Amino acid sequence: MVLYTTPFPTSCLSALHAVSWALIFPCYWLLDRLAASFRPTTYEKRQRADDPCCLQLLCTLLFTPIYLALLVASLPLALVGFIFWSPLQSVRRPYVYSRLQDKGAAGGAALLSEWKGVGTGKSFCFATANLCLLPDALARLNNLFNTQARAREIGQRIRNGAARPQIKIYIDSPTNTSISAASFSSLVSPQGGDGGARAVPGSIKRTSSVEYKGDGGRHGGGDEAANGPAPSDPADGGNPEDACIVRIGGEEGGRPPEADDPAAGSQARNGAGGGPKGQTPNHSQRDGDSGSLGSPSASRESLVKARAGPDCGAEPGANSKLLYKASVVKKAATRRRRHPDEAFDHEVSAFFPANLDFLCLQEVFDKRAATKLKDQLHGYFEYILYDVGVYGCHGCCKFKFLNSGLFFASRYPVMDVAYHCYPNGRGSDALASKGALFLKVQVGSTPQDQRIVGYIACTHLHALAEDSAIRCEQLDLLQDWLADFRKSTSSSSAANPEELVAFDVVCGDLNFDNCSSDDKLEQQHALFTRYKDPCRLGPGEEKPWAIGTLLEINGLYDEDVCTPDNLQKVLESEEGRREYLAFPTSKSPGGGQKGRKDLLKGNGRRIDYMLHAEDGLCPDWKAEVEEFSFITQLSGLTDHLPVAMRLMVSSGEEEV
Repeated sequence: MVLYTTPFPTSCLSALHAVSWALIFPCYWLLDRLAASFRPTTYEKRQRADDPCCLQLLCTLLFTPIYLALLVASLPLALVGFIFWSPLQSVRRPYVYSRLQDKGAAGGAALLSEWKGVGTGKSFCFATANLCLLPDALARLNNLFNTQARAREIGQRIRNGAARPQIKIYIDSPTNTSISAASFSSLVSPQGGDGGARAVPGSIKRTSSVEYKGDGGRHGGGDEAANGPAPSDPADGGNPEDACIVRIGGEEGGRPPEADDPAAGSQARNGAGGGPKGQTPNHSQRDGDSGSLGSPSASRESLVKARAGPDCGAEPGANSKLLYKASVVKKAATRRRRHPDEAFDHEVSAFFPANLDFLCLQEVFDKRAATKLKDQLHGYFEYILYDVGVYGCHGCCKFKFLNSGLFFASRYPVMDVAYHCYPNGRGSDALASKGALFLKVQVGSTPQDQRIVGYIACTHLHALAEDSAIRCEQLDLLQDWLADFRKSTSSSSAANPEELVAFDVVCGDLNFDNCSSDDKLEQQHALFTRYKDPCRLGPGEEKPWAIGTLLEINGLYDEDVCTPDNLQKVLESEEGRREYLAFPTSKSPGGGQKGRKDLLKGNGRRIDYMLHAEDGLCPDWKAEVEEFSFITQLSGLTDHLPVAMRLMVSSGEEEV
């Protein structure tokens, strides 16, 4: 399949579209600014309250007449531009594919050679997030502002979170092989020390801030940490000679707990970039200055492998020792027991998982913001699809002013792509071409030159709370489109298996939760029999550790939650979740917000999903969830919590 690198098939049409949009844009921008000036966010209201001169209010009153006059003057040009722009949408392609060409030799091509489908298996990490990158006036309805600056900072944080070094830590102690709160606090930097020593309630594991020094003692706040690894560096730091294994000494005579069961998923963070100062309310947060370590509740061996330089703490010539330790941890990891009531690790993390492979985003509606986001993410992801969707009346029964908002980034090569627009949108949702994006990626090849592939679907369902029937219809369409896409893109047969399917994942913002009685229709949909949700026990019943992903918008800029670490700490307590997570409002009389919060036991609305299939894969393989995390790294930048899932795909064959 040919992937579309431009939105139009010819340069002439592209030029005509650019001219028509140039005529429309001044009117669009002025209208957006004018509407935005009348919808201040809570952050701006607090700034005005602290400003005795009310300078911002004065500027609004001064510039409003100017905006209005310029808007009226730009209307004729916008009308001419619209006359040319609208018919062009019938030939516009449904997405734009971007590949970072100069990263190909060390990027996707190198990743493809890593896995041959034999041995102990390979893990793949997926993440999804709703970013609310709307035109500024519309974003303010969700108490968010400055869309362009948010897009740039979001891209920096995701990139740096995924590309950060990882550190394997285990404790030498014959009596205690877990990281206690006391020993954990000794590793925490002064700026994050209060969080590291706190006991974590319940069974939620925690990733908090520490200061990491490596590569000759450079701090995490340096240029490399702030901006991610250099393009020539392997993003995942997979070189075993560069792995840094940190041992915490115990009693004398203690041995490394090599035979014990470690817990995975405690990850280290070295940098989550921040945007330019003055652009976002949390610009003073220097995420690049901190790292991340596994929680005090992480059992026995915490660990995460890291890329550190020759000054990683090992003596010269000790690479053989590091290699031995790395192999011991790897072997122990295959025998680990995670939390006793769960088959995989789960945590609230301040950072995106290291070595993130696939990123699915929703509500990247603004095209300028999508371009800024793409430019930032290309520092880590080689393959990106953006500006997904349709405009005008093309392909849908109603005029579409916004695209689908879907955005996809991958470290692995994309083989096939398909997009479908939901035809049954209603009300304000009908103005956007919400739909589903389907992708087929190649993640390896067998020694017999069979391709190893995976399927990923990213979607965003209808938002209006009362329209359960519409969402169910969209879930029906999603299932049909999934089956059609796999059938149309498969080149395998029982007699000639040219491809082996390693995973099949569906993710996105489904706009319903698994607790509300008003969402019973969606909770019982057949999609959840075909795909498994790691966070739910059944229709209407969540696992105890699962938390909501929709934040209470009025509290986005509170000091308690304005940084990733602060939001993480808040979400570890039931009281904090009750205050800062959104809960469904009851339609029944007397069932207000407070009563519903008591009913949901403080877990909130989980509307962002990561689902995976256990059937339809290669018959001899299985895909199991290894880690699941709720991520606070985008605090203050969006009203949703991103979620991430790591799948371990194993073939059951021993490597020879």
